[in-house]
Order: sequence, then C-alpha cells, then structure tokens
Amino acid sequence: MKMKAALMYGPSDIRVEETDKPICPEDGLILKVMSVGLCGSDIRNLTTDSRKGNYPFIYGHEIVGFVDEIGEEEKKYKVGDRLFLFPGTYCMECDECISGHSENCSNTEVAKLAGTGGFAQYVSISGEKIRRGGIYEIPDDVSFDAASLGEPLTSVFACLENVKVEYPDTLVIIGAGPIGCFMAQLAKIRGAQKVIMIDLNDTRLEMAKGFGVDITINSSKEDPIEAVQKLTGGKGADKVISATPANATQTQSIHMVRKGGLAVFFGGVPKGSMTELDCNLIHYNNIWIKGHFGASYSQSKRAFQLAISSSFPTEKFITHILPLDKINEGIQLTRTGEAIKVVLHPFDN
Repeated sequence: MKMKAALMYGPSDIRVEETDKPICPEDGLILKVMSVGLCGSDIRNLTTDSRKGNYPFIYGHEIVGFVDEIGEEEKKYKVGDRLFLFPGTYCMECDECISGHSENCSNTEVAKLAGTGGFAQYVSISGEKIRRGGIYEIPDDVSFDAASLGEPLTSVFACLENVKVEYPDTLVIIGAGPIGCFMAQLAKIRGAQKVIMIDLNDTRLEMAKGFGVDITINSSKEDPIEAVQKLTGGKGADKVISATPANATQTQSIHMVRKGGLAVFFGGVPKGSMTELDCNLIHYNNIWIKGHFGASYSQSKRAFQLAISSSFPTEKFITHILPLDKINEGIQLTRTGEAIKVVLHPFDN
C-alpha cells in the first residue's frame, strides 16, 4: 500500500510524493498522522546536508494522530485511539537517566527509537517505543493541531522550570521565533514581571506582543545590550535566554544579565563553532551560564498536559495550517518570519 510523504533528497530538495506505507510491527502499531508541526530543527535539517548524502529521508517529529492498525501482540492501544508521540526515548537505566537527566540518556540504541518520519500520512511505532514510554493519549475535546504543539512546548517548559523563571523576574529572550514566543507566554504564567524580546525582524516582534512580551527591541536598529541596560536601570536582567542558532547572541547575553544573574544557551549553534565570552565579566559579576537541551519524561508529560489545557492558549501560536503538499511554502513562511507556527496536515481534514 502507498502513502503520501515529504521526502528529502538533499538540501532544500523536498518532494511530496508516494512511497510505501510502513508495515505494522507485530508488537507495535501504525499511527495515521493527522497533524505534524514544522519545527525549526526540521527546517535546519531540511535545508542542509543533514543526512550526509543518505537520502531520501522523511523528517517530522511533532506527531499526533490516531491508531490506524495494531499488531497481533500489541495490547496497550486500540484502533481509533488518539495519540501524541513524544520523540525522545530514554532507557531509565543509564547514569544520566538515574540522575534525573533522562534527556541526556546515553543508551544510543534506545535513542534511535525517537519518533521521526512525521511528514507522511502514516508512521510506524515499535513495541519497544511503546514499552519505553513517551506516548500520551489526546482527549476527544482537544484538536490534533493543539496537541501537536505539546512537543515544542516540552523543551521550553523544561528550560523555564530548570532555571526557575518566576516572580518577580525580568527576563530577556533573544529570538522571537516560535520557541521564543512559547517562552514569553510561559514565563508570564510562571510569574515573570517583565519580558523583553529581542529580534531582527519587526514582523516577528510585533506578533510576539500577543504572547506576553512587554517590551521589544529590534537589534538591527539599536544596540540590544545598551537597550536592556537602560530598561533595567543599568542593573541588567535577572535571566537572559539566547534562543537563536547564533553564537553572537550567546556573546551578547552575558552583557545583558545582572550581577549574580543567569545566562541560558538554549538555541543550538553550528557544530564546531566557538562563542567568544568576556570571562572577566563572568568571573567578577558572578554570572552563571547554563546550557539547555531537551526535557525529562516527567517534564514532557506535564508540558503536554499544559498544551491541551485551557491554561495555555496553544492554538493562538498556530498562524498557518497547510496541507503536506505545501511543506516548502511552510518553510519559507517560517524563515521569513511571517509565521509563528506552521502545522501541516498530511490528509485533507
């Protein structure tokens, strides 16, 4: 049987065409993908030689849908169940998992179970993935589109929890993309009193004001360090999160944070690149620097619960819903800043 999928044949060479539908594992299931979010990491992978010539490949990890088929040995789920697939998979046995940092699980075989392949009409879920966990049921009254945002919210939820964003913080977020906007909204829920957003794109900055941002700074028009220092009476912000894929914003972040404050490196930068840091400033101002990646199983579950609750305006972040055939248009909309969040529909629904 055939299905429609967005296959990557090389950098920026994504073709929506027919391919073989996956075969249902004896102890697993086939999920019919109803909504799949277009993530910044997907766009980075799709526009670079991420597979080093190993093509074609199907990306997409913000996956929700319903069970289309189950194997003879699968007993946990049934056909028709509505499921959210968290892409992280952890062994819960290695030193990292046991210490509470399952997001850094060192079991590479288990990590390979992480969900991808969502830019297609169907995905296969193995029995081992089901046993290891990270699959959550979606209530009937929650849309698939809203539920798909449970994945990008996960890392944001974990970050703000780990660095204890709370009352009465002044928080600076560098990067007004989907992640930055999630951060702003969640920071306000957690009690932050002032959220300052920095970006180069006026369109994105204007949209960010709808997600709890108090003040915006366009760093192409004014010095963002001077602007933050002025807005904080020369003290600096309590916490600064660099949520861009750029070394330069990491460098800037330590000049925006107060003495004893915290700079968070959230966005991944090009592999092998180095960030210049004023180490005397870090030393004498007692500045803490923390890297952030991923989320634990506990945090993924609670982030998903928040995404599908009335406490978080999840669907407000979705600016464009497109058929899978228009994935290239979705990439462009995101890269230009016209979109906050693009959700793709593999089926006409």
